[in-house]
Amino acid sequence: MKTQKWTRRALLQTSLAVPALFVFESCNKPQKNALQPTPPCGDHDDITPPQTEGPYFKTNSPERKSLLETGITGTKLVLAGQVLSTDCKPVAKALLDFWHADDSGAYDNEGFKLRGHQFSDDEGKYSLETIVPGLYPGRTRHFHVKVQAPNQPVLTTQLYFPNEPRNSSDSIFNAALVMTMQDTKDGKAAAFNFVLKIS
Repeated sequence: MKTQKWTRRALLQTSLAVPALFVFESCNKPQKNALQPTPPCGDHDDITPPQTEGPYFKTNSPERKSLLETGITGTKLVLAGQVLSTDCKPVAKALLDFWHADDSGAYDNEGFKLRGHQFSDDEGKYSLETIVPGLYPGRTRHFHVKVQAPNQPVLTTQLYFPNEPRNSSDSIFNAALVMTMQDTKDGKAAAFNFVLKIS
């Protein structure tokens, strides 16, 4: 009988279909019921994959950890995680620039609604308060993000929602970029660890 070799990437793909208790933990301190980082660090081929920037990026977004403001409607979501190197070391002061559609699927191209940047703390952690983005033709539900470790190249990518019907028909959807998620009393909580190759 042939034994299958499980890579971290293969385990990640399998774990996306398995419900789990949502607990965010560092990859260095696995605990009972804790989800594995998404994607896992430790394998040099498991860096967070890049994706297209899309047509709606704007420079000079405000520095803030909450994108909620007057006039923003939708399901509240808190996204948290870490920026890590491939050897699982936290990356401090990494730039994270987020932008996404509102709950009706529209981007604010005149101002900076649902746009903002922040920096990871000394443990590489970040937290973003926002809403679940709406859908628009041709795409599944997603966040856009640019991540840059100090003095390193910019990673431009997208984050996806689990169990979205349009994931299977979106031509650029990548299962390695699916956030872990659970419902909360206030809305939703999500987690994603960005793993960067640091030179």
